[in-house]
Amino acid sequence: MFQCTTHAAPACSCLPGRRGMLGLLAAAAVAPAVPMRAARASEGQYEAMLLNCIDPRFTSSSAAWMTQHELRGRYSQFVIAGGPLGAVHPRFAAWHQAFWDNLGITLQLHHIRRVVAFAHRDCGAAKLALGEAAIATPAAETTAFVDVLAQFRAAVAQRHPNLPVVGGLMALDGSVTAL
Repeated sequence: MFQCTTHAAPACSCLPGRRGMLGLLAAAAVAPAVPMRAARASEGQYEAMLLNCIDPRFTSSSAAWMTQHELRGRYSQFVIAGGPLGAVHPRFAAWHQAFWDNLGITLQLHHIRRVVAFAHRDCGAAKLALGEAAIATPAAETTAFVDVLAQFRAAVAQRHPNLPVVGGLMALDGSVTAL
C-alpha cells in the first residue's frame, strides 16, 4: 500500500497510523458526495443579482447593504468597472455581452427576482466614460447616474421585461441614495 522511500526503519513517519488510515478512508468515502452537493447548490431560487463596480472602496459597503436588506446569501454578483455604467456605456462596449450573458445564466440557474445596480461617487470609470464635468459636483454626478441607471433599466427591460432593477448611488461612507 504505502512504501517508504526515505526511511528503512519499521516506524517510518511516511506510513499513516491506524487513525490516519481511518481518516483517509473516511475522506475517500465522502469525496464523491462533495461535488454533488456543490452542483445542487449552484441552482435554486435566489432573490437578486448585485451589479456593482470594481472599486475596492465599495465592496464591503455593497455587501453590507445587501445584508441590511435581508439578501445575504440570497444573491449572485457581477462586478465590472462602473457597475451599471460598464454594462451599457459605449466606452465599454466590449464588456456588454459578458454582462448580459451572465445575467441570462443567473436567471436560468438562480431564478432571481430583481437586479440591484449600484453606481458610486468618485467613480474613475464614470470620469473616463462621461468626462470630468459630468462628475465635477455632487449634483452633476447624481444627474449623470440617474441617466446611466435609466439606460441600464431600459436595457434590462428590453431583454427581460419582467425583471425589475433597484438602482442606487453609493456615497464614500457607504450610504445609498435610491435612483
